[in-house]
Amino acid sequence: MQTNFTLAQLADPATKSSEKILRTCVHCGFCTATCPTYVLLGDELDSPRGRIYLIKDMLEGAKAASAEVVKHVDRCLSCLSCMTTCPSGVHYMHLVDHARTHIEKTYRRPLSDRLLRAVLAFVLPYPNRFRLALLGAKLGSPFRPLVARLPRVGNRLAAMLDLAPAQLPNRNPTDRPGTFPADLAAQEISALIQEGDDTAPVTRRGRVALLRGCAQSVLRPDFNEAAIRLLTRHGVEVVQAKNEGCCGALTHHMGKEHSAHGFAKRAIDAWMAEIDGEGLDAIVVTASGCGTTIKDYGFMFRDDPAYAEKAARVSGLAKDVTEYVASIGLLPPVQDADLVVAYHSACSMQHGQGIRTEPKTLLKKAGFTVKDVPEGHLCCGSAGTYNILQPEIANRLRDRKVANIERMRPDLIATGNIGCVTQIGKGTGIPILHTVELLDWATGGPRPAALERLSEREAGALPIAAE
Repeated sequence: MQTNFTLAQLADPATKSSEKILRTCVHCGFCTATCPTYVLLGDELDSPRGRIYLIKDMLEGAKAASAEVVKHVDRCLSCLSCMTTCPSGVHYMHLVDHARTHIEKTYRRPLSDRLLRAVLAFVLPYPNRFRLALLGAKLGSPFRPLVARLPRVGNRLAAMLDLAPAQLPNRNPTDRPGTFPADLAAQEISALIQEGDDTAPVTRRGRVALLRGCAQSVLRPDFNEAAIRLLTRHGVEVVQAKNEGCCGALTHHMGKEHSAHGFAKRAIDAWMAEIDGEGLDAIVVTASGCGTTIKDYGFMFRDDPAYAEKAARVSGLAKDVTEYVASIGLLPPVQDADLVVAYHSACSMQHGQGIRTEPKTLLKKAGFTVKDVPEGHLCCGSAGTYNILQPEIANRLRDRKVANIERMRPDLIATGNIGCVTQIGKGTGIPILHTVELLDWATGGPRPAALERLSEREAGALPIAAE
């Protein structure tokens, strides 16, 4: 794509990066076939190619964002399916992130929209605030019909109430800064340890930091609890760093660059203290949406003299939990889990991080029968705060995803992202679990609570839930 930026414009690092991305696009349109909003709405401006034209015109002309541009950029899920499809390697993620930052700086949204976005940014990244908000949502749920009728924001406030869990999980004792030592007692561990100096006692196979996160630590603290059990059982010491906090993904995708960078810097500093202390083999993440952002820290801080090197080191160590477990090897299963699992690959996993085979391979090694979901490249509609800010499109995508899953008649659904668990779980009665819960259970951990409503089969297996 030909561009006409001035030298003065290209002096800005963000514009220079976006100009390079724009020039990569060859207008082929392959992205339209895999874009969820184009598939649903059929509007060229709701496709990556259409949005690229809008963003180019806005940035090249140094224009303030218009209502038309904002509408179509807001409808983008940042699922990044277009990046997987694109034969030219257009880095759409960085382009749309720049567009969102530009929108935040130059466009004055309606008051109701500004207030809602401000509330989300104020609450979601902070676990204690989020917990209080969910308690408030529980009290407000009987008034949902009245809330839904409010002008401009009623549908989005109703979506917030719909997404709130009926029962808020208790605080988890593992959700705290601290170190969880490796368990080297299991006989199987010794068979997995690589040959080394026989004179040196083995105390652990590795040492990793585990992202505690923000929203997930409130909604599903059992995910990280399962990850800690799984990793320590495999001889890996797990540390949850002090002062880590939110990774910045939520506000980053809302265009709130200053806020996102503040969260990211805090996390980087927390992990660098561990890296420069006892050292880390990896920074393990159980929420793939967070993982995509953390792996991009190197780009986010490329021009920051104080953080560029540190951010690059952190990004280089970041791994999804399944990515890390695959690299060290999975213990043989101790449960006879004769179950059919529909594996939903989160967009941030398959498109954002390019992790496609590791979770399925691990589930198969753990004894599960794994099936791919039809139209697996299409988003479920979660996408961070998207299912709150764009509830109608999000619900249509969820219903489409659920229909494809239920057609397979699986015993359960596995995925690697809290947003997908929440979104899909609201649309089906089939149990949906994090992949790490199943790997933990199969290798000696407790049976996941999500399976309790299913009657047991012989040898510990369970019957089909989707009747």
